[in-house]
Amino acid sequence: MTDLWTEDPRSALRVGPDFDLATFDRAGTPGWAGDKAQAKEVMKARGDLLSELQERFFAHGRSGGTRKLLIIVQGLDTAGKGGIARHVMGMVDPQGVALRSFGVPTAEERRHHYLWRIKRALPRPGLIGLFDRSHYEDVLVVRVEELVEEEVWRKRYDEINRFERALVDDDTVVLKFALMVSHDEQGKRLMERIERPDKRWKYNPGDIDTRLKWDDFQAAYDDVFRLTSTAHAPWYVLPADRKWYSRLAATEIITRTLAEMDLEWPRPRWRAEVQRRRLAATMSPEAFAESQAEAKAAAEEAAAESGEIRAAADALANGSSRTKRRKKGAAKKRAGKKDKAGTRTSGK
Repeated sequence: MTDLWTEDPRSALRVGPDFDLATFDRAGTPGWAGDKAQAKEVMKARGDLLSELQERFFAHGRSGGTRKLLIIVQGLDTAGKGGIARHVMGMVDPQGVALRSFGVPTAEERRHHYLWRIKRALPRPGLIGLFDRSHYEDVLVVRVEELVEEEVWRKRYDEINRFERALVDDDTVVLKFALMVSHDEQGKRLMERIERPDKRWKYNPGDIDTRLKWDDFQAAYDDVFRLTSTAHAPWYVLPADRKWYSRLAATEIITRTLAEMDLEWPRPRWRAEVQRRRLAATMSPEAFAESQAEAKAAAEEAAAESGEIRAAADALANGSSRTKRRKKGAAKKRAGKKDKAGTRTSGK
């Protein structure tokens, strides 16, 4: 079922030099050849793999590892940011996720540099940090609402790039997802919040005021993508009119990222035979015998499951590597043809 991904979504959705937000298809499904029903099946299968990989990542941090994963989710109202937290990260152990939402700064936060509250929320080793909005609010909302002078927010793009570079240098993988919903679809979702009693708690009359500044926000996002999508922390722009697709794409990117970390279960610093003898001395012979039989069966089952997970993760990681190598090879071949054509032309 995973072969329905015709292209690694990290390639299909990554902001490149030719990215144009004005012509971006917000109802598209880049790289995906399946439908919604098939997406649900893949999500379910990916959930098992993602959960295992996240647990290994968590164990890595608990045993002295230094790797961190920071997922930044940006988007206008109704784009589906909460759905990423609920439907994607909801598939893993919550103790391994550090979720933080960044709304209007508090009085204390306003007394500090705008990155102060961000730095305080960064994930520790082994944790997946999920930011619902982030420091990018300070070049989006702050810009559109004219909360500071232009000369202030203009300087922040380079500052953000340096900040994220420092995160990466500190062994943090940064994934930045921008959920882009169309103007019409946003209107429909806001209307649903007004009409449905069970959705009204999500609605804020200020959402309409923000919607009236749609063009200004699009221009602000355009600059964010153009100025802060870097090699070390690229932006992935997810079409958000189809919620199932944006969730599927986010799941696939996170899973592939964790798979490529190639983490093994940490080795304990104690010896199993020594601890087994110590524990056995505290048990009755009958309980010890039962524990040995049960533990052996559980260990065999775990080994089989772990082997399946490892094979799936290796296939995913190796498949991504092969795709990258094919693209590099194709690029070199195209460059070679251009060089030859240039040589022939200059020789005439």
